Amino acid sequence: MSADPANLAAKGAAALSSQDYPAAISYYSQAIERIPTSVDYYIKRSTAYQRASSYSDALSDAEIAVVLAQRKGNRDQLSTSQLRRGIALLLMQQYGDAGACFSWAEKYNEKDKSIPFWQKKLEVDLSKLLDDDDRREVTVTEIPNREIPKPSKPTSSASASKSAGDSGRVEELPDDYEEPKKTQKVGSTPAAVEPPKPAVPAGVSTPADKIRHEWYQTANSVTISLFVKGVPKESTTVELESNSLSITFPLPSGADFSFTLDPLFATINPSTSYYKILGTKVEFTLQKVETNKKWASLESTTEPASGTPTSTSTAKREDKPPVYPTSSKTGPKNWDKVVDDLAQSSKKSKTASGEKENQDDDNVDYADLNDDEFSADPVNGFFKKLYKDADPDTRRAMMKSYVESNGTALSTNWGEVGRGKVETSPPDGMEAKKW
Repeated sequence: MSADPANLAAKGAAALSSQDYPAAISYYSQAIERIPTSVDYYIKRSTAYQRASSYSDALSDAEIAVVLAQRKGNRDQLSTSQLRRGIALLLMQQYGDAGACFSWAEKYNEKDKSIPFWQKKLEVDLSKLLDDDDRREVTVTEIPNREIPKPSKPTSSASASKSAGDSGRVEELPDDYEEPKKTQKVGSTPAAVEPPKPAVPAGVSTPADKIRHEWYQTANSVTISLFVKGVPKESTTVELESNSLSITFPLPSGADFSFTLDPLFATINPSTSYYKILGTKVEFTLQKVETNKKWASLESTTEPASGTPTSTSTAKREDKPPVYPTSSKTGPKNWDKVVDDLAQSSKKSKTASGEKENQDDDNVDYADLNDDEFSADPVNGFFKKLYKDADPDTRRAMMKSYVESNGTALSTNWGEVGRGKVETSPPDGMEAKKW
């Protein structure tokens, strides 16, 4: 089962977690070959490419993810894809384009705490540019013009027809063989020639507005029937994940039809769930993780509880580092080892009254900036070494103070920085401007 996309994606997530980026890219590439319309796989491979400093490849995957998410109408995936696209553009110093992508990401998910962080980071970079710098220009469109790879079609070998009673042996004819010409007897009436029958169009014959679905459940499974005739097996993509279901197939008009349930009412086991494409319908059998639990509907109206995995393709959401930004409502954000330590340290230091801003800080992952922020020029070499050798709280303090102050402050005291926003404090005789 090593070739199963979910298993390949799980291995990719593990490699991404251990910072083995070439292996992560390889595993996600194999998973994409099998399911080339998986938004999640492209987002994860984009993340791996970015960690490996292959920014153009990271941008390409992020833009394909945007196109796929837009086709499926999934706002959370659109937000995550646009944010990942913006980060790649930011690292490529295309600041105007990055800002546009961050705005689109925020449009689809205003609650994601990572987006304002990256917008603030962008403001810091823009403040260092001249007003007429070409890198301020916006050249991208909201939905990029990217071609989506097609699923690989199995090659079929030509087969020879067998006559009744034939043993199955195929006789080869000589190269100079000619088909004998049919002769007609003198005086006989020519046989009537039947007009050719009109070709029956292959593919879906059910109008899109007539496609419907029904479902029922048992103690162990949920069965969903999507009533549509003529679904082509070779060009249909199905994604079964622990909290979602999606099927996409082409219509005669050339457009794609997508049926998505995200999030499902409860968690399923993708490895034992299956589907069948029949002549008049597509039937899904979803195996419940919690047997005997009655589903009130197919989709959930509430977000899964913290710690619930969102997909077998991502296992325990091991898209770490960084845990940035997973805005899917089908599951929570999980943290890499460093951020786990940071979150635990932060929780221990909170007072009984609570510190809302510190809680918001836990939703932002600073790992993307580890080597970028303090390596711009030789003067910052000391700070880079200080950051590298620092404990997690010191790292958070340095990153938070630097970004929030627009580069005018750098503190190593998390106890002080964690209390609230670090204000911009320009040197004496200078004035801070808003860009």
